[in-house]
Amino acid sequence: MSTSLTAEQKSIHFLNRTSFGVTRDTVQRVNRIGISAYLDEQLEPEKISDQSVEEKVSALKTIRLNSGELFELYPPPKVARERGMAADMTTAPRMIIYELQQARLLRAVQSQRQLNELMVDFWNNHFNIFAAKGADRWLTTSYDRDTIRPHALGKFRDLLLATAKSPAMLFYLDNWLSVSPTARMPANARRRGLNENYGRELMELHTMGVDGGYTQRDVREVARCFTGWTLLRPRGDAEFHFEPRLHDSGEKIVLGRRITAGGMEDGLQVIDLLARHPSTAKFIATKMARRFIADDPPRAIVERAADTFRSSDGDMRTMLRTIIDSPEFFSPEFYRAKVKKPLEFAASALRITGADVRVTPQLIRYLGRMGEPLFLAQPPTGYPDLASSWISPDMLLTRMNFAADLVTNRLEGARVAPEALRDSQALIRLVAPDSLSPASRRVLADIDEKEAPAMLLAAPEFQRR
Repeated sequence: MSTSLTAEQKSIHFLNRTSFGVTRDTVQRVNRIGISAYLDEQLEPEKISDQSVEEKVSALKTIRLNSGELFELYPPPKVARERGMAADMTTAPRMIIYELQQARLLRAVQSQRQLNELMVDFWNNHFNIFAAKGADRWLTTSYDRDTIRPHALGKFRDLLLATAKSPAMLFYLDNWLSVSPTARMPANARRRGLNENYGRELMELHTMGVDGGYTQRDVREVARCFTGWTLLRPRGDAEFHFEPRLHDSGEKIVLGRRITAGGMEDGLQVIDLLARHPSTAKFIATKMARRFIADDPPRAIVERAADTFRSSDGDMRTMLRTIIDSPEFFSPEFYRAKVKKPLEFAASALRITGADVRVTPQLIRYLGRMGEPLFLAQPPTGYPDLASSWISPDMLLTRMNFAADLVTNRLEGARVAPEALRDSQALIRLVAPDSLSPASRRVLADIDEKEAPAMLLAAPEFQRR
């Protein structure tokens, strides 16, 4: 690799890092108005019309409904049987997750607000919940729509608070069951006590990081601050509720800070403290630099991004500008340094071929076979953003099969026009301008022209971004 990227490589690299993959139209637009102006547009998604894809998403019935309506229409199997509903309704909750998966893939492929969609995916993994856990079957739709999406490019503190109050997160990490050990529970109530799950993950995964400088005592004190943050109607029209009778009103000390406000304000003070803690700035900066630069990002860009986090009060738009405008972003050292996750690979393949997409079970199953069934990461860490998690013989074979099925129109729900694949040199320029490896060139030279598109999408150059 030369000491600097060519203009064509910069455009492709920029789009591969700030979208779910290049298209002929986006490359042309970046070349016409420039990278800086294109980034300006993407950082204001509310000004970008996305009517076409939103019409398709809105046709998915469950995406528009609240948790109460979802529970009523798609009840758990036992409730369905008690109501005498049809036999196939006993598996109805699966429809909610399936339509969430459809919406995510549709937006990844067709949204004009690509950077916003990337950040929605980023935060859904950072603040992960497991959509198949109990009531979260009915709560995840609202979590994605009403908690993550409105804050994806906003202030970190606002997103942190929104997730803390989210019924889906309260249920997933069991904080809705956490009460003061001294709380007076009704005689017929199930005995509950302090639950440290949320307090631990709030510090370890959501804010400070495992090496952020907190102790087990801090975890317990944070858990005490969030007692009483619970739910009304968890299996219905669920909503956040603070119940003073369940709250530990005693004094707490978190990271050396005395918390004495009492009531719900205890938790709010913790949110403010953690959102603005130096360890949080470093942890979020590291994760964002890992997403946009390299698995092991240079210390210099992490420090600059952390400085931006602190000076902008956690403003994501400002953070993104710092990272994308950095010399590290366009460094040849980090050109195609990231391995695409399954969603990124599938969406980029559909985008680069200009496929007419109608999401089907086959498309969704492919993502699961590649290792990323959407909304179904069980651990609170979400899906990892490291190459080592996505490179194995089985995973790579599945990607090759996906590419072959796509370009030969054997993939139900995705139709590729023959003319989109006719010019293999044009496709190569979109995948790897000026930088297709000798090994890839030899493979392409030895195969039939009709097989070239599938082989190109299976090549290492396309597996990376």
